[in-house]
Order: sequence, then structure tokens, then C-alpha cells
Amino acid sequence: MTRLAAEIGKGLAPAREARPIRPRERIHVLGAAGAGASAAVLLAHRAGALISGCDPGGPSPYSAALVEAGIDLAWQHSAEHVLRPDDPGARPDRLAVTKALTSIDPDNPELHAAVELGIPAEPWQQVVADAAATTGQALLAVAGTHGKSTTAGWMIDLLVRAGRDPSAFVGALLDAQLAKGTPSTARWGSGDVFVVEADEYAGNFDPYRPHIMLLLNAEWDHPDVFADEEAVLAAFERWIRNAPAEAVLIANVADPGVLRIAERLFDWPGEIVAVDTDAHGFEIGLAGPANASNAMAVVTAGRVLGVPESVIRESVAGFRGVGRRLELKGEIGGVVVLDDYGHHPTAIAKTLQAVRERYPGRPVWAVYEPLTYHRTASMLDRFAETLATADHVAIADIWAGRDQDTTITSAKALADAVSARGGPTAVAPGTVEQTADYLAAEVRPGDVVLVMGGGRSYVIAARLVELLSTAQADSGRPPA
Repeated sequence: MTRLAAEIGKGLAPAREARPIRPRERIHVLGAAGAGASAAVLLAHRAGALISGCDPGGPSPYSAALVEAGIDLAWQHSAEHVLRPDDPGARPDRLAVTKALTSIDPDNPELHAAVELGIPAEPWQQVVADAAATTGQALLAVAGTHGKSTTAGWMIDLLVRAGRDPSAFVGALLDAQLAKGTPSTARWGSGDVFVVEADEYAGNFDPYRPHIMLLLNAEWDHPDVFADEEAVLAAFERWIRNAPAEAVLIANVADPGVLRIAERLFDWPGEIVAVDTDAHGFEIGLAGPANASNAMAVVTAGRVLGVPESVIRESVAGFRGVGRRLELKGEIGGVVVLDDYGHHPTAIAKTLQAVRERYPGRPVWAVYEPLTYHRTASMLDRFAETLATADHVAIADIWAGRDQDTTITSAKALADAVSARGGPTAVAPGTVEQTADYLAAEVRPGDVVLVMGGGRSYVIAARLVELLSTAQADSGRPPA
């Protein structure tokens, strides 16, 4: 375990059995504009809590739904959010926080104020679990190294089509229809199932004790907290064993990592259902081999839940994905711009394959903003091999995230490694803004630009669309 891993989550209360949120319970959420924390805010609000939040990063695509709901948000950290010197009776009963904040900002004034007052601080995932306990719905968790957001969104689509009105948390934006309002990462429903995306990083999924688990795949990721693949598999096994004795595990045993986990569970009292991998006769609405696998996990889960086969087929064919998962941002002047969250070599490889299937014969740009220095350094060769299969490659500056050592590698090092593979000559233009500017000058009609990353890479796609649109308008050409 690295020193960073030892610091992540330090000072936060450990995962516990979920309990219903009390009416008018006061909860304050740090990092409230993030994908996951924003869902915790919305779900606690709907569960009857008096909820507030702050985020020094300012508004995000995820915070619009919070503003729409009239939730009190601040755009900086301050001890006064906890101490409430103007109204001590309004102090929060507990804080919810992203675990990584404890290593990135150990001197955070709000965390210190909470310690001073004896107010418990917990991961925001605990609030999501408590919201599920409040609804009394059966918890269905989607887990795995890749594909969690897409598959969780697909499960929501399936249950909505079946009239089951689920509640949910997904780590990507749901459109207005699936979110039942402003696009967000949360859904509040009156049905019998609560869908949750369960992330293995640093035990983030520990608060979830699901009745049904979908395990899509399992391989080495997050080198700051998992020393090797064995550590990843052990984390998944431990989480599954903490589920209720009557739980059902829907396991994609076609994946080598999942098969190894399933073999270890020979004495587990729950039921293991293998994902049906026979996609014959199914029309699958999302491209690529990864989505074919995700679709069959949804099919199997739908059957476990008793969803009519006709509805399962309708969802598998009709679901159009969630935000930042091979999302089409625009086609301007014959240039297609796609935005994707991919930041692992396996995910990138499968996404590139999906793009080739969707746009056969067209030149593909792989534009990648690496997510964290430690991941980039640990997997540099695998990233280079995968990215080198594209026709053009641009590497934006690395998004540091929780990393403190930014000297161990660089965007240029990855670009040089790609170029050394004998494929395209990769470039490292600089910031996400500079990368978009570079692309705007280099792309040509017919090109497909696939932007990937988990930090601010979405800025590349949005800015490129804007620049291409402006250039087209200035040229007087009609829109493509």
C-alpha cells in the first residue's frame, strides 16, 4: 500500500450499515459539484434532509440540478459552513466528503471544524446508501473496472420502460427523461429498485450492501490504492461477502477476473447467476464489444428482476447511453467530435474499436487527457500501445487529481512512447484549451475526433466544437 493510499479516507468514519435519513437531518456535503457528491446532495434532499454543499471548483455540469432544486451551495471551503457562528443551531449533524479530499487537502477548514465539534464526517457514498435505506427499495449495485456508468444507466432505462420507476445514483449525467427533470446523476422514484454505481476505489463501495450485484469485469486499476490485480480481486470478493446472505451476484464469468472471483466464492451463501453471453437475436443500440457485454449483463439482470422479455429487448435496442460515454458533441464541416470518460488502457481500446465500428474507414484522432500521474506512469506502455492504434494522437497535460508528485511522468513522455510504437507521431500541445486550439487547426473533413479522460477533457470537446463552428460560420459555408 502506498503512502497516498494510507492517507485516503483518513479521518472519515468507516462504512456502516445504512440507516434511513431522518426528516430535517442536517447534512453538509464537500465537493458538492462532483458527479457522485452531487447525487448524494439530491438524494438526501429528496429523502427529507436539510442539505447544503460547497465546492471551490465552482459550478459544473452536475450542479445545475442542485441549483434547480434550490439547494444552498457555496463556491469555497469555509469553517463557517460547519461552525455556523451566526446560528449554532443550524450546524450540520454530519459531513459528507469525497475520500480523496483527505489526502489532497488534509488541512481543510471544514474537516477541522467538524473534528473540533465532534461532528462525524463520512464518505458521500454513505449518504447515497442511507437514501436507499430511506426509500426501502431493493439495492441493485453495478460494479466492475469498466462500464459501470453505462450499465447502471441501462438498468435505469430498462426499469423505467418496465414501469418500475427506480431511484438511482450513476456516475454520469442522465438525460432529462431518465433523471425525471434537469439532467443529473441521481433519480428519485417510487418503485421497488434503487440502482447504484458501485466503485471499488479505496473501498468506495463499502457502504452499499446490495440485494443484487452486477459484476461486469475486474482487472488492475487505481495503482495508488491497489498494488496489483490480486488486491483488486480481493477487494471485490470482500465486498460481495459483506452483502446480505440472500443476495444475488450476476457475474460476467466470461471476464477472466470475474471468473477468478466467482471461483473463490464457492462457500458464499448467496446465489451466483452467470451472465448470458449469447447475444444472438438481440439488437444492441450501443456500438462496440464492451457495450455488447454490458447489454447482456442488463438482459440477465432484467430476467432476474422479472422484467418481460419484450421490454428487455426494447431497452437493449433503444438505450442511447449516458453523458460522456462515447457522447456525440457535434459534427461540424464533416468533423465528428466525440466525448468519452475512458481513462484506462482496456477502456480506451474498446472505445476506439467502437468508434471504428460506428465510423468505418474514417481517420480517427485519439485525444487523451491522462488521469493522474501515478496511473499514467504505472501503465505508460499499455497506454502507448493502445493509443498508437489510432490514426492521429494528441496528449493533453495530465490531470493531477489527488496526486502530489507531478514529476514522475508527463504528457510528452506518453506522446513520445506512442510515437516510438511506429504508428502516428503523437503530440502534446499543452493544456486542454491549447489542445483544442491545436486540433481546430489540424483536423480535416472526414476526421473523427475521440476525446477521452476523466479530468477536464470535456473542455477539449466543447471548445473544439465551438472553434469549428465559428470557423465554419466565418467561411460562409452552410452547416454540415
